[in-house]
Parts: sequence; C-alpha cells; structure tokens
Amino acid sequence: MLEGSCLCGQVHWRFDGTPDGATACNCTACRRYGVLWAYDYVDEGIHTRGTTQAYARGQALEFHFCPRCGCLAFWRGLRLDEQGRRRIAVNLRLAEPDLVADIPIDHFDGLDTFDDLPRDGRCVRDYWF
Repeated sequence: MLEGSCLCGQVHWRFDGTPDGATACNCTACRRYGVLWAYDYVDEGIHTRGTTQAYARGQALEFHFCPRCGCLAFWRGLRLDEQGRRRIAVNLRLAEPDLVADIPIDHFDGLDTFDDLPRDGRCVRDYWF
C-alpha cells in the first residue's frame, strides 16, 4: 500500500498494492504539472479523501487539486467503462520518496502519437532531481 498527500495535508490518496510503473507523460497538461501517474479505478485500487477543486480537461478527465496548497493530487475519468468503473490516477510525487523510488518509469507520448514508449531503465528516484 502507498499513500500520498498534498503539501498542507488536506487531500490524501491511497494506492492498494504497488504500481507496476509510474507514467511520465508529455501531453500539454502532464508536462506542465510535472507529475508521475499510477493508475487503477476509483474505490477499487485507489481511494481518495479530502476536498478538492477540479479542472475538467475536455470530455475525458478532470484534474483534482487541493484548494488550499494547490498540489495536483489525482485525475479522474469523466466516463465509466463497460464494467461501470471509473479510471483514476494518483500523482506519485505526493508519496514519500523512499516508498516509490524503485518504481520503473513508463513513458507515454500523449503529445503526438498516444503510444506507450519502451522503458529506458529509469525509476522514480531518477526523476527527483
């Protein structure tokens, strides 16, 4: 289990288990936010608590921020999948560094091709600096 929280502690998330990878995306939003995502479904593998402010990005998802300190905690899909589940991703940068340091980085080209790119051997620890 991993946990993360915003800077002021008002917003928290919990990821049950350990993510297979942390996604670094270069889309127009993610590259500006500087986030590393871990994915699952609302109230299945990921649980959130605290009041957030949402920014809807098109018709697909909304980004959730702490209204007090401004940290981006997670994004949540706006549509349910075929099984009635809602996709969610938490920002691993809000977790304690030593707990996520060894998670491999997955690259996603959200800017041009929408392709998953091959792993290059880097882990979350390589993105702290």
